[in-house]
Amino acid sequence: MSFISRLFGKKRILDPIDLSVLKVDMHSHLIPGIDDGSPDMRTTVDLLRHFEGLGYKKVITTPHIMSDYYRNSSDTIRRGRDNVREAISKYNINLEFEAAAEYYLDEHFDALIEADDLLTFGNNHVLFELAFMSEPDMLKSVLFKLQMKGYHPILAHPERYAYWHNELDKFHDLSDRDILLQLNINSLTGTYSPQVQKTAEYLIDRDLVDFIGTDCHHHGHLHLLGEAQKLPYLHKVIQSGKLKNDSL
Repeated sequence: MSFISRLFGKKRILDPIDLSVLKVDMHSHLIPGIDDGSPDMRTTVDLLRHFEGLGYKKVITTPHIMSDYYRNSSDTIRRGRDNVREAISKYNINLEFEAAAEYYLDEHFDALIEADDLLTFGNNHVLFELAFMSEPDMLKSVLFKLQMKGYHPILAHPERYAYWHNELDKFHDLSDRDILLQLNINSLTGTYSPQVQKTAEYLIDRDLVDFIGTDCHHHGHLHLLGEAQKLPYLHKVIQSGKLKNDSL
């Protein structure tokens, strides 16, 4: 039995939902060679052609910025964005391409907020992620600072933080404080873990999801996306009318 058969054998399967209604993907890693995403421009071009084929009109790519590992800056990301734009023009790909960042919440992020050196998109949105091992002690203070400076924070893939799987009130608290939540589409397939999938479905059931994203790093993510298109929970969240992707 194939991996996909094992993965989806017990799930209700629907006809693939049309992703073009989203218009915008706002979480990916497509600038070549600067993080754990696309390694080269050829791969980036292939991936963007796939996005075009899925019906997306805009891709906002979000390379990692992590002080101790991915030491990207606003300038390096902008240069990478411009190089990708040149390739898009050269190969006649009909996509708008923008770049922001996926900021890791740490002291370096705090310093960038103080310096107003953040890459934003949409309505002054800032995408950020947390450590996977434990909730950062500085979470509330950093979010307060972001909002006081006029930024609108979006938490990347909250369903993946295992320390909240038994503290579901955390998601409601974040939403109540106007922290937007972005769910990874592939979390619905169980590829990260069954508990991540269960939490993703909980967020959809409670209308807590503001954005969905591919978090695309490589071809495997887009292949799995094709399977996710057949799942009832992806249909449910797209048809909910709650998503804000098309506002970006």
